[in-house]
Amino acid sequence: MPEELQLRIHGDASLPTLIYLPGLHGDWTLVGGFLQALDGRVRFVEITYPRTLAWSLDDYAAAIETALAQKGITSGWLLGESFGSQPLWAMVGRASSRADACAKPPFQIEGVILAGGFVKHPMRWTIWLAERLTGRMSNMLFVWIIFSYAKIAKFRYRNSPGVLARVDEFVARRTDLDRRAAQHRLHLIAGFDPRPIARQTKLPVFGLSGILDPIVPWPLVRRWLKRNCPTLRDYKVIKSADHNVLGTAPKRAARQVLEWMNRR
Repeated sequence: MPEELQLRIHGDASLPTLIYLPGLHGDWTLVGGFLQALDGRVRFVEITYPRTLAWSLDDYAAAIETALAQKGITSGWLLGESFGSQPLWAMVGRASSRADACAKPPFQIEGVILAGGFVKHPMRWTIWLAERLTGRMSNMLFVWIIFSYAKIAKFRYRNSPGVLARVDEFVARRTDLDRRAAQHRLHLIAGFDPRPIARQTKLPVFGLSGILDPIVPWPLVRRWLKRNCPTLRDYKVIKSADHNVLGTAPKRAARQVLEWMNRR
């Protein structure tokens, strides 16, 4: 293993707990603005995945459960961003299996929120294509894309200190191994179908998307959830956001997530 799964915890244990499962990039470097917008009203747990080329989604789920248990975190909400929705569903499935076996889970899930997330990706061919393009991309092109993104991000988020503080870390983490780890995660998405889990879950489910999202078409995701997930409580679309809804509309996203977590 090139590294271990990492946790970073913000806030007191007395606060409601929100576990952030990052997207394809695999770390906490794009969620600074959202964390800042939460304004200390939850205990926010950030996760960075290892750059593994071998883990299954069940391995991701098991590692997250273990890391949380080691920190004494036994319950909370799951916030799955894009790819992060896939280990989220794996964790929900594991919890359901334990409940059926009358076994106590190591982590009690209180609710799940998809942020630019999905159940089974509604356009599987795009995942297949992205996996192959990522695998064939030269390291030089990969580096050029990352540095171009960093320049755009520093301009776009020039008034958001929470994001700017992490842009350099985002760039530093983008190595060739990181690219191959992202390719592996795309492969996991293509082979995973958590629809039976979503149909059977008894947990409250919420969805949040940006209106400009060509990566995960939210109309298809929302329609499937409304028709097939009986515990879907709400699905909001933020007009000022794109696929990275937590990063492009952090204040509105934080306000919505806090409202859902405070529902009784």
